[in-house]
Amino acid sequence: MSLNALYVDFNSYFASVEQQLLPELRGKPIGVLAVMAETTCCIAASYEAKAFGVKTGTLVRDARKLCPDIIFVEARPPIYVAFHHKLIAIVESCTHVEKVLSIDEMMCQLTGSQKISENALKLAATIKQAIHKQFDHIRCSIGIAPNTFLAKTASNMQKPDGCVLIEQHELPNRLYGLRLRDLNGIGKQMEARLNRYKINTVEQLYAANRQQLQTAWGSVEGERMYDKLRGLEPYYVKNARSSLGHSHVLPPEQRNEVGAKAVMHRLLQKACVRMRSYDLLASRVSIKVKFRDSAEYKYLPSWSMESAISPTDSTLRLIEALEAFWLQYPKARNEPFAVGVSFSGLVTAEEVARDLFQIEPIENEKKLNNAIDLLNEKFGKNTIYFGGAHQALKDAPMRIAFNHIPDLEVESDE
Repeated sequence: MSLNALYVDFNSYFASVEQQLLPELRGKPIGVLAVMAETTCCIAASYEAKAFGVKTGTLVRDARKLCPDIIFVEARPPIYVAFHHKLIAIVESCTHVEKVLSIDEMMCQLTGSQKISENALKLAATIKQAIHKQFDHIRCSIGIAPNTFLAKTASNMQKPDGCVLIEQHELPNRLYGLRLRDLNGIGKQMEARLNRYKINTVEQLYAANRQQLQTAWGSVEGERMYDKLRGLEPYYVKNARSSLGHSHVLPPEQRNEVGAKAVMHRLLQKACVRMRSYDLLASRVSIKVKFRDSAEYKYLPSWSMESAISPTDSTLRLIEALEAFWLQYPKARNEPFAVGVSFSGLVTAEEVARDLFQIEPIENEKKLNNAIDLLNEKFGKNTIYFGGAHQALKDAPMRIAFNHIPDLEVESDE
């Protein structure tokens, strides 16, 4: 079986973009924060900071202890998205980008003579040189292997700025030096689950048969892992989008009931715009609030509400649901720390049977939503908005989730 996948993983991406744009940050330990607050955590760290033990999820106070000289910068998602598209174009100039996996990861399908080891390594070097020519402080690790899974695994084996090739004849021995957690798809909970099935090493994982892995995973994903470890590319049915939402860690000044509600309104209105851009309707809506123990900085049990609704993309209808939920907001909890809103059961208008008695109100609301979206697109976001979000217009800026790269035209706050 020949080489098929080349995986590009940009190193410490958010921090590297900041250092690319701000030369004074180069060579220094950087922590990127979603919100500039002492009670938040790093969403990214430069390699200089990682050398001190700072990583994604490290609390600001702990990062200062580990690295007293660390410099914190506030995340700028629109810039990271813009760089993402520039980097895709650079890689595309060298070879076709088959699939974008996240804001900082992409996979290229090797074809023809690229499948030969020597040529695949030359292609990787060409990609690195092309990136360095335009952005001298953004580096990537490249993995080359028979399938996407092993190529990603290879890209993680030498960081930063590495290039690792795994050939079919090297399997499975090339993997035996890895820990279970080094394999994509095996996190802390999955590792513990595998341990309960007497699978403690990659060697034991490879030795398990399809049925054993299906049982251990409790799903078809176990059988897929069996194939992925052997260099096969498992088949996935591409599912339609089933849900979308936004969440936000509240800045200190909004950590009260009024502030939390305003930010929730802001998140909901942003999610509505995004949902309409996909031409979808929500048939379920849910909200969630996490609370903080002010003494220990730990989450207390969260409060959440969920309800089925008639399929809609109307901001007004969804605000009504939010307001109904908020009547039950728990008054006796500690200060709110984070909020989130989610729409699920997403369907297209063609999938919904329309109520004959509601056609006119629905059409009027559709015109209203379209007018608001158009005015905000033409004159700037927040030109027109619903009043519940008034106290949070500067909160909940664009965020980049692992599996969602924002559309700058739809989701930009500018």
